[in-house]
Amino acid sequence: MWGIARLLPFSAQTALGRGLGRLLYRFAGRRRHIAAVNVGLCFPDLDAAARETLLKSHFDYLGMGMVEIGMAWWASPRLFRQRLRVVGREHLDAALKKGRGVILLSAHFCSLEVVGRLMCDELNFAVMYRDLKNPLFNEFSRRSRQRIYRAAISRDEPRRMLRCLKQGMPVWFAPDQNYGRRHSIFAPFFGIPASTIVATTRMAEFSQAAVVPAFYRRADSDQVYEIEFLPELENFPSGDVAADTTRINHIIETAIRHHPEQYFWVHRRFKTRPEGSPDLYGEEVSR
Repeated sequence: MWGIARLLPFSAQTALGRGLGRLLYRFAGRRRHIAAVNVGLCFPDLDAAARETLLKSHFDYLGMGMVEIGMAWWASPRLFRQRLRVVGREHLDAALKKGRGVILLSAHFCSLEVVGRLMCDELNFAVMYRDLKNPLFNEFSRRSRQRIYRAAISRDEPRRMLRCLKQGMPVWFAPDQNYGRRHSIFAPFFGIPASTIVATTRMAEFSQAAVVPAFYRRADSDQVYEIEFLPELENFPSGDVAADTTRINHIIETAIRHHPEQYFWVHRRFKTRPEGSPDLYGEEVSR
């Protein structure tokens, strides 16, 4: 990854990522199965051919995202500076001018690592992350994030995140993955009850931070990374945790629908089910 990031031009890294993604689509049967189930559940109106096209495109972006991890950690900043386009920065600036912390409400799209690295040239902010199962890769990830961001906060350190927000710091946070039943409720996501953490509401309550949605993507034939800030959420938190969580899921769902191929579909978003509901993933094949 270091060699790819340091020695290859951007176009070659993109092509290599696409090639890696096509290999993953062919051989990563378990992840392909998870992604196929998710796409089928979330886009029931697509026919089989359209779903397959979406899946193949998704794995292209998944492969590019894996290459982008090395780019984010080790590539020269000269490779990136002209490849970031910021839309709606005025919404973030307006929230910051109020003197409060800002929760950058986001989601897991494939270009997560590299866009985060790019944004560090624009904004001094913290990120919240989930530890990885592979200890070696997790250690590389932890060290890189601590070097790149103002603070890298583990999901198991909510008090530290609250301190950052109370100090007026923007903090990137993505509540779109399945974290089990603890601190979660079921809220609709693409019309399906999805176990969703209520941390966005709780953190906004305790810290009085603004919540500004921030989503990102590859654009312009994948030559530019675009991050878009949306207006601060009004009347949030509302006092109704279920309504707030449903609202958050709807905002994320809307962003996904704009660029569904770039969302991280290989995560078992619907693993945790309401009592008595069947498993949605079934047999996860390895072929």
